[in-house]
Amino acid sequence: MKIVKVDSSNQQVYANLYQGYAAEFSKIIGDKPDENGLFEIYPKIGNRVAGYLLYIDGVPAALTAIEEKSSDEFEICDFYVVPYFRKNKVGKIFISRLFERLKGAWEIKQVAGADHAVKFWRDVVSDYTSGNYVEDEYLDDKWGLVTRQCFNHLSARLGSNN
Repeated sequence: MKIVKVDSSNQQVYANLYQGYAAEFSKIIGDKPDENGLFEIYPKIGNRVAGYLLYIDGVPAALTAIEEKSSDEFEICDFYVVPYFRKNKVGKIFISRLFERLKGAWEIKQVAGADHAVKFWRDVVSDYTSGNYVEDEYLDDKWGLVTRQCFNHLSARLGSNN
């Protein structure tokens, strides 16, 4: 298991995996591919958005896009594990390692209708923080009604030592 930041050498790998992610959510968010059969990548990697790829035995298995809202505040914009690799808690290990690497305060949102994503993120965040997180629902300007989990790496780690 190896986590690699997206750069010019692997951006096509990210773009390729993103198509599976976008297709999976297309019905939920009402998105469709362009005339070439490709979904638009949103958000674009660059500026304040970093992409990460997870490789297992040299094979790209997952991706995430993380926006750095400030030097210690992050939002997970996209997260996808190739269905073949959705076992052995691969997704949970991948994102937990990034929580550890980047630290800071975190925000994760799931659009209405993505019940599988809500369940996944509740499980991940609850385990990572030992239940020391906040969850709410609100109307997001872009996505409409979303479920959101928020936590701070420091308080999550302190909470797990109690």
